[in-house]
Amino acid sequence: MNLKRIFGTILTTLGIIGLIYAAYLFVNMAGGTQSYKMLAIYGVLGLIFFVSGIGLIKTTKDES
Repeated sequence: MNLKRIFGTILTTLGIIGLIYAAYLFVNMAGGTQSYKMLAIYGVLGLIFFVSGIGLIKTTKDES
């Protein structure tokens, strides 16, 4: 059981959830600065979590 791979999977999942929520906010946006701020925050955090999770999974070597 590799702890880095599990953490990478969790980060990737959180990133996907953040990106999906940002897309949901984008589709249902009514206008206003609060909506744009939330869209930017969730989109950027989702992207950061997703990229770092994928990078962590890729760089971790299998030890069996």
